[in-house]
Amino acid sequence: MKINSNNIIFADLSTYTPKKSMQFYERVFGWNYYESDNYYSAFIGNKQVTGLYETPERFKQMRMPHFWMTYIQVNDINTCVKNAKALGGIIELEQTIGSFGKVALIRDPKGTGFTVYEGEYLKSTKTEKEINTLIWNELHVSNLTTVIPFYEGIFNWRFQSESNGLFNIYTAEQEHIADALEVKNEYKGKYEYWACVFGVSNLDETSEKILKNEGNLILDEGNRRLFTDNSGQAFFYIKDIKGRS
Repeated sequence: MKINSNNIIFADLSTYTPKKSMQFYERVFGWNYYESDNYYSAFIGNKQVTGLYETPERFKQMRMPHFWMTYIQVNDINTCVKNAKALGGIIELEQTIGSFGKVALIRDPKGTGFTVYEGEYLKSTKTEKEINTLIWNELHVSNLTTVIPFYEGIFNWRFQSESNGLFNIYTAEQEHIADALEVKNEYKGKYEYWACVFGVSNLDETSEKILKNEGNLILDEGNRRLFTDNSGQAFFYIKDIKGRS
């Protein structure tokens, strides 16, 4: 059964300090975490919203930062991995996890990490208007021309230029699913990344919680703000969705 092919469905956090990270997000977004097989699923009530896991030792040795991981669902992970290699991507991990399905951690030609997923177990937790949930994803890289052919080649996406280095990302079915932004390293730091956007009901109140819990404000864009969590590395946006229908 084909479901959400080449669409973004989920995000989780890779962190060196799970307990410390969980405390941060519990206090900021009110998430409750439940552990199973060394993986922590974050819930609001009985609805899963994100996940969290401790960064594997080999990635710690590589000094990879704490980061939010974007998940993209595919129908054929083997073809996706093959095409990613051919287009200059790096495959960091391929794994089949019992009834969960297949996953592969891929880096695009600029080093941006994301996960592709084949299976039906993991359901989309992305929403449009629910507070304290994932509502959007955005690719931040220093040079978009080097990665656009990669993403178009493995996902059949289309990048449409808007203005000031901003591109809208569309699926083959013409659904606008994400954005891509060219950002100089002097503003975003040396890492290339997929940023998650979480909806909130009050931008100022949530910002205060983030700062009070050792997060850092990176950029204020008016209706949304870019922060790091208390690791000083994992980037995420909060966006005011009050009044959206």
